[in-house]
Amino acid sequence: MMLDPGSEVFAANRAVGHLTLSVKFAEGATRRAHVREQGPLRLRCPGPPARELEGVIVNTSGGMAGGDRFELDMTVGPQARLLVTSAAAEKVYRTLDTESTIAARLRVEAGGELTWLPQETILFDRARLRRAIEVDLAAEARLILVEAVVFGRSGMGETVAEGLLLDRRRVRRQGRLLHAETLRLEGDVAAKLGQGAIANGGAAVASILTVPGDDATITAAREAGQHCRGEIGASAWNGLAVIRLVAPHGAELRHDLAQVLAAVRTAPLPRLWLQ
Repeated sequence: MMLDPGSEVFAANRAVGHLTLSVKFAEGATRRAHVREQGPLRLRCPGPPARELEGVIVNTSGGMAGGDRFELDMTVGPQARLLVTSAAAEKVYRTLDTESTIAARLRVEAGGELTWLPQETILFDRARLRRAIEVDLAAEARLILVEAVVFGRSGMGETVAEGLLLDRRRVRRQGRLLHAETLRLEGDVAAKLGQGAIANGGAAVASILTVPGDDATITAAREAGQHCRGEIGASAWNGLAVIRLVAPHGAELRHDLAQVLAAVRTAPLPRLWLQ
């Protein structure tokens, strides 16, 4: 018997995950102050204590299906430095109707630094994803925010013909809106990706936001872009920089992200990115 996607039975079988993390700077290293895990979301921090703590998000359900909901709440304390990545690419599968949703609330207190660097999100054909990222920065806080999306696994011969991606980001400094953007692709996704002003036929896109960011950031990104396999564009204004990447497939996008991040971040990528 097929279930009505809107039924109580269907809703009761959806994955609901919550992950809360706060970190503090103490004794020369960034350390976990509070961790709370619920549902399929877990957090692991490999390696010895260091100036920058690496946090790895693990989704034990192996992906997201229609109706799944994930919430992440992370706080970086004064002078602390946190890098957040994921154990694997997040897969969002085809849904009959109900959307998958991800909501992330990130706070960076005075003198703190956050690098948000999850591995790419892979959308399957007819996947529907709504994602919102809200960032609150204190004075002198620093941020590198990276999000990458791959439309289908090209190595498996997969493409995305239809679906929904609604990606919303808001960054505030001391309560004042610093950056806002919303990406919406819905319906005939393949046709839209084929347009020159969107992806020019590419199947993988990414953005990098750095705060602070200036002409030096842009120069470093453009120099790294000479070694990229896809296209790159970069701009800086009002103390922040935004870098866009488009590539034919996910493998090329990962290569290009590694090139640009090495130049912009001037620090090693997480070990999981190098496997």
